[in-house]
Amino acid sequence: MAQLLHRLGRFAYRRARLVIVAWVVILAGLLGGGIALGGQLQESFTIPGTESQEAIDQLAAVFPETAGASAKAVVQAPEGADVEDEPYAGAIEELADELRDVDGVANVLSPFDEYAGDQISADGRTAYVQVQFDGKGTDVTPEVIAAVQATAPVAEDAGLVVAYGGDVFQETTFGLTVTEVFGVVFAAVVLIVTFGSLLAAGMPLLTAIVGVGASFGVLSIAAAFTTVSSTAPMLAVMIGLAVGIDYALFIVSRHRNQLARGADPEESAAEAVATSGGAVVFAGLTVVIALLGLLVVGIPFLSVMGVGAAFAVAIAVLGAVTLLPAILGLAKGRLTPKPGSRAARRALADDDAPKKTMGRRWVDLVLKAPVVPLVLVVGVLGTAALPALDLDLNLPLSNGEAGSSPREAYDLIDEGFGPGYNGPLIITADITQSTDPIGDLASIRSDLEQVDGLVYVGQGLPNPAVDTAVFQVIPESAPNSTETKAIVEDLRELAPSLEDEYGIPLAVTGYTAVAIDISNRLDEAIVPFALIVVGLSVILLMMVFRSVFVPIKAAVGFLLSAFGAIGATVAAFQWGWFADVLHLEPGPILSFLPILLMAVLFGLAMDYEVFLVSGMREEFVHSRDPDRAVRHGFQHSARVVTAAALIMFFVFAAFVPEGAGPIKGIAFALAVGVAFDAFLVRMTLVPAAMALAGRGAWWLPRWLGRILPDVDIEGAGLRRHLEDARWAHSRDAALTLEGAEFGREDARFGPVDLELPGGTLVLGADAAERRILAATLAGRLPLVAGRAQVLGRPLPSDARAVLRRVAVAELSGSAGAGVTAGEVVAARLDAAAPVWRLAPAPAAIERMLGRARLAADDRAILPDAPLAALDPLSRAAVIAAAALAEEPGMLVVDAGDAAAPGIDRLASMLGIIAEDVPVVLLVPAGAAAADVVVPAPAEAHDAPLVLTGAASPAPAVAPVAPAEPAAANTGEEAR
Repeated sequence: MAQLLHRLGRFAYRRARLVIVAWVVILAGLLGGGIALGGQLQESFTIPGTESQEAIDQLAAVFPETAGASAKAVVQAPEGADVEDEPYAGAIEELADELRDVDGVANVLSPFDEYAGDQISADGRTAYVQVQFDGKGTDVTPEVIAAVQATAPVAEDAGLVVAYGGDVFQETTFGLTVTEVFGVVFAAVVLIVTFGSLLAAGMPLLTAIVGVGASFGVLSIAAAFTTVSSTAPMLAVMIGLAVGIDYALFIVSRHRNQLARGADPEESAAEAVATSGGAVVFAGLTVVIALLGLLVVGIPFLSVMGVGAAFAVAIAVLGAVTLLPAILGLAKGRLTPKPGSRAARRALADDDAPKKTMGRRWVDLVLKAPVVPLVLVVGVLGTAALPALDLDLNLPLSNGEAGSSPREAYDLIDEGFGPGYNGPLIITADITQSTDPIGDLASIRSDLEQVDGLVYVGQGLPNPAVDTAVFQVIPESAPNSTETKAIVEDLRELAPSLEDEYGIPLAVTGYTAVAIDISNRLDEAIVPFALIVVGLSVILLMMVFRSVFVPIKAAVGFLLSAFGAIGATVAAFQWGWFADVLHLEPGPILSFLPILLMAVLFGLAMDYEVFLVSGMREEFVHSRDPDRAVRHGFQHSARVVTAAALIMFFVFAAFVPEGAGPIKGIAFALAVGVAFDAFLVRMTLVPAAMALAGRGAWWLPRWLGRILPDVDIEGAGLRRHLEDARWAHSRDAALTLEGAEFGREDARFGPVDLELPGGTLVLGADAAERRILAATLAGRLPLVAGRAQVLGRPLPSDARAVLRRVAVAELSGSAGAGVTAGEVVAARLDAAAPVWRLAPAPAAIERMLGRARLAADDRAILPDAPLAALDPLSRAAVIAAAALAEEPGMLVVDAGDAAAPGIDRLASMLGIIAEDVPVVLLVPAGAAAADVVVPAPAEAHDAPLVLTGAASPAPAVAPVAPAEPAAANTGEEAR
């Protein structure tokens, strides 16, 4: 991973303009595609498989007049007047007629209609016109809504107050307010203070804004094909902006520290992407896993929100490791802190500096008595979590923003009729088996009226086919109250007994029923969600830190932060603490807020864990001193983690004062959760717990260590690779071996020291060792010990590059019956050809066979000549020529039995075929004229062979001592 990111960072740095142009093109394409497709944001709280949703789907099929979206045109007469008086009654009827003429309206029920329910208030001053649309709310176009609202003057001219309410009138447009912009400004201030440079501070902001733009473009495109709520882009923007700034912050901070120490800008950028960028990749992966975990809930609108936010995080990671190093490539060395500046002093400061940083002073204070801060943090967060015991969940009530028409309609209904009229329940009845549907419906209505808490039960209205009927039920309490939830449960408990008595199945639906079903679905999903998200992330952290304690501690700390944040949200949004300051109305908590908070906060908490503890891990790998690792890692990570947490807090908090709908509560919970997790858990509890665990914090069972891949997030492997790469590039030879040992840990042979500038080198070895040597020199097997370089590429760290540049030929391999020389060459040409090339050109086949013909002095080597019919030397020439068809930089040839005609003749022939390509010829150990004989592991010798220079015409034979088997290095101590 580190090497891949290093190459990616170097490429982006060197090809800065190309990478930036690619990002601009992609961003323009996504935004332009979203605008061109014209997707609209729409609210849709559908939950397949639940009773309420199945009832809605049934109505859509058999009673479409009631299944579509509905709305109310609420009218209020002046003080002291009655809506049944003229001119008000006539104006209301005229309003109803105007609404019936609107395209897209299926049915209109005026308060004076004979089938109207309780649509006039007790004081006679307020009434409402029921409007039913064609199709669902997502099918109601803005043009239809505008046409409905355009009917208002009919009633207003008569002196009536008119307001329109319902979900279709809710504002679903996406937009940012001034307070959200302030969040970005606060983030910029933190960046400027952190870096002391406007140029450095601007880079994270730029990459984050580009990433947010790309994410919004994708969601706009998605809105043209599926239902995307207004909350989804707001959540994606909020999270994408926060993590985008933070991820770039870590990389730029590492880059500037390295520049202050005198690093080359290009190498520093590549190394920053490889090290801090590696932490960014794994931190981002935990956030993506957590957000995609929302898919297991099975609620479509929540899944869209999770996928959209996960995409925003993925874009932020991609921007940090590609766009950011490209921008660094344009800046070159201008980001280097000035000598003597605070940034330079911080970068050059060591653990024993006389003037300690604030981070070092804090960790020293925590570690004086680590039990004390640990207990205090647990106590504070435990106390903050107590209000969560009173958690009341519900869907966001669609009553609109203050001053809007939906809000005015909601208030008029509440004032004139009572809160329950803003959330009527619908009960569906399947009357297909009834012999007296009218009588049974009347009896069922009487039974429903006996349920406590109801103010009105409408008569059962059958559809034209007389197979389904609906009852409208009005509770006394508000739609989002616990009393209404209890009424829904009472109605559902009553339904089976009514079915037994009348043979008519009943189902309860409506806003409150949907809310209850969503809460139940969330309750069922929370355990599998936690297992999937926390389980995968714990495994990921085990891979990153090679520890059992670190990921478990991280998960426990997250639970403290999450419950503390939920408790604070209950106190503010449900109990009303600081409601005026936060500009909110107390009420139930958004039903999907806890699970969404867990998803997002877990990922962000793991961000801080990775960035903070990776520094501790890096120091522990170097020093093996756990106490020094905690102090050193914290000291060098605390400042940037603090800045990252402050940025996230400000970005989230900016969405609270003027945040629209559900996003306000989500933003508040995330802001509090980030503050709790970053400053109490990660900056206080983590170093205390790590200090108490000591060396045990880095313990990993050996069996588990063998299973888990080592992702090398601290960059130790990268540094070894860079050192080996510098050594390899300094060697002016095609092949160099220094103390190279081959085979396995328990069966190795070597060491070998040699250097091959060019020409042909002959190595003698037994059959098994020849195969191992060929595979190792070609990058297919790792070295057991020592180091090697092939064509300027180090082994084993750059084995992939070696694999692409080294061809292997086995001369003694058996050819299939009837296989021709041309087919052998064509197969190797085809393997090396681009995917778009259909077949090797005959000219290329003839060219390679011409080399073989010349080297073997055999004119019988023709494309259609059977390979088995050629003599051994000619057959070997064809196989070697076929391998060279791949155009390698070096050729490794296992002669095997083909060495029988003579090694000198074979080596000379290979030199002719290979031309300027270096050749390593592997021959049997007992064959004569080998430059180097590599013995089997069982043979004992005294001293290794050292051969420098090209292979000599008069081969020198010398033994190579086998290496003693080494004990297997497993576990953290061996590492």
